[in-house]
Amino acid sequence: MHHAKRRTARSTVHGELNLPPSQLSSSEINETNPTIRLLRAMSQVHNVGAILSAAANAFPDVVAVAQAPRGRCLGRAAYRQMTFRQLDDWATSIAAGFQSAGVPVGTRLALMVPPGIDFVALVFALMKAGMVSILIDPGMGKRNLVRCLSEAEPQGIVGIPKAQLLRVLLRSKFRAARFNFGVGCRWPGLPSIDSFRDLSPASFGDPQIGDEDPAACIFTTGSTGPPKGVLYRHRNFIHQAMEISRYFRLPPGSVDLSGFPLFALFNAAMAATTVFPRMDFTRPAAVDPRQFIAAANDWSATQSFGSPALWNTVSRYCEANRIRLPTIQNVLTAGAPVPAHVLARCKSIIGDGGEVHTPYGATEALPIACITASEVLSETASQTAVGRGTCVGRPFPEIEWRIINISDRPVPDMAQATILPSGEIGELMVRGPVVTDQYLTRPEANALHKVADGKSIWHRMGDVGYLDSKNRFWFCGRKSHRVQTLHGTMFTIPCEAIFNQHPEIYRSALVGVGSPGSQQPVIIAEPWHEHWPRSSVSRQKLLEELLSLAGRNPLTQNIQRIYLRKSLPVDIRHNAKIFREQLAEWASRQPTQRSLGQA
Repeated sequence: MHHAKRRTARSTVHGELNLPPSQLSSSEINETNPTIRLLRAMSQVHNVGAILSAAANAFPDVVAVAQAPRGRCLGRAAYRQMTFRQLDDWATSIAAGFQSAGVPVGTRLALMVPPGIDFVALVFALMKAGMVSILIDPGMGKRNLVRCLSEAEPQGIVGIPKAQLLRVLLRSKFRAARFNFGVGCRWPGLPSIDSFRDLSPASFGDPQIGDEDPAACIFTTGSTGPPKGVLYRHRNFIHQAMEISRYFRLPPGSVDLSGFPLFALFNAAMAATTVFPRMDFTRPAAVDPRQFIAAANDWSATQSFGSPALWNTVSRYCEANRIRLPTIQNVLTAGAPVPAHVLARCKSIIGDGGEVHTPYGATEALPIACITASEVLSETASQTAVGRGTCVGRPFPEIEWRIINISDRPVPDMAQATILPSGEIGELMVRGPVVTDQYLTRPEANALHKVADGKSIWHRMGDVGYLDSKNRFWFCGRKSHRVQTLHGTMFTIPCEAIFNQHPEIYRSALVGVGSPGSQQPVIIAEPWHEHWPRSSVSRQKLLEELLSLAGRNPLTQNIQRIYLRKSLPVDIRHNAKIFREQLAEWASRQPTQRSLGQA
């Protein structure tokens, strides 16, 4: 891997890091505007770790991170907290500790620490020191976690006791792991991060990282195959932070109630406080709404980022108990298509005039587009309900996108891509400064997902859909999930919408059984928990109603097999992406006649 210790020249034209003046109002050009000051500072950094320092210089005494206590929370004072100055000093001391321990710039270190203050500090410390952070969701299961770690070939592990024990027990898989550091543990021969607290931040030597240098390896959720390690460069993170800050215009001092820990990186760019509630971040759908609401009230949270599954749980609890979150003005929810009923409930429980945003993107390219709940509920939801796909909005300013002909083969360069007109379903590809250019693990995926266009790279999202006359993308599902039948190709999101309109159905999944080209389409539906049919008569009645729905719509009239399950398998990160591959395998083992399947 190449680790250049150079600074890359920056242009002032649109598309580079400097602010395009055309996007700023006259009042915002004022240098005293704190948001603009932060954006200008970000436009000059080359190492994403410097974003934290910029926030610390501008707002040293603002709380950067607050972490709920393990036991009963007795108000704001019970939270462990750090200001931006304290957090930046702590991160810089850790970075100095890595240097004093002789860890070379560019070393791949796996970070295995639960969400909280230490996690945020360590992410920035690793960036500052020029390390390549390996970030993996611990909830993906031991087998996937070990496989991903092994493929990333870490040269060290920064982690809690469980992580270090895993390294010791499976040392044959981690032979390259020489630079190991304990977090919250003191083992003989294992340096502890706590030992770096006495190091002065002034002892840190800037490694002169360039924005093209590697910053992290982040793994995909694995919802459509084995998780892949995506290479993030410093410029990817910097552009992400700037795009999010510019788009949402959240003022410094905002308080983000965190449902997705990595968003703390962007909160630092906006000088926003990150509050970690008491919850299991690997199971957002199982969040305890009372703990979440308590944290929102303790800190008068003004915004929150969480998966659709998290907000479905919280909003239903609030609706049932007539609770509102009046201080929250912005909710961001992403990870899978967000049902209209979740958007409507969220809008009803947050502050007057508040908005719900649904950013669209992927681990490889984020953010790509965004749409508000107001636009969805007033315009696009009615079209989604009749099978026209889910509208994810317009692209962010620096994003270009195209729809190309659907293919499972590599597209070596843009000259060989067939671009489709608006309204025609195809495969989405994107280009822009937030788009990553390669996979670090499973490099064979580069040929399938990356398309050269001169010196730039397009990323094939693996999503299918179409662009409308307003340049909005309508998501119709994953390319790998399309069902290829004798009667034509069926796409998941449009077909599933027909069944999701049934009042007793929470969600559904379209899968194909058999060989592509002659697959049989199958629907597996998950009723709302409170509507689960408990007798064979009621189950058969529900199946007949669903079959009737299918027969009345041209999109689904060829579906003859429908099953019910108490729950559908979903991804760990968001608890929202349905593992349709698992369901296809399950459906292939079921009786061919219409019947009931339970799991």
